[in-house]
Amino acid sequence: MSRMGDTANPTDMANTGGGQDQGNQGQGGAGAAGQAGQVGQQIRDLGQQARQAATEKYDELRGQAQDYYQQAQDYYQQGREKAVEWEQSLEQYIHEKPLQAVLIAAGVGVVLGLLWKRS
Repeated sequence: MSRMGDTANPTDMANTGGGQDQGNQGQGGAGAAGQAGQVGQQIRDLGQQARQAATEKYDELRGQAQDYYQQAQDYYQQGREKAVEWEQSLEQYIHEKPLQAVLIAAGVGVVLGLLWKRS
């Protein structure tokens, strides 16, 4: 007999032999506890998988970040070396041709002054 179709009073069930379902409820309770345990274990397993995937992704991204950091350091060092070279070559040029260097600097100053005045 299905429980959904039962409209009888619970006390009537106990008096008419409906109590046989009560013995099965004990087993059903153990089955539900077992299912809850399985669901709990599945959730823990999924959590472990998610944690492992996140750790792998973190390690991958950390490696990429370290590569980019090293590459940025290399570019910075190259730029710094280039700037030092330009500075040295400019100083050398000024020592070799001081009058020409002063005239070039004055010309650049005049051009910049005119541009500033216009804006």
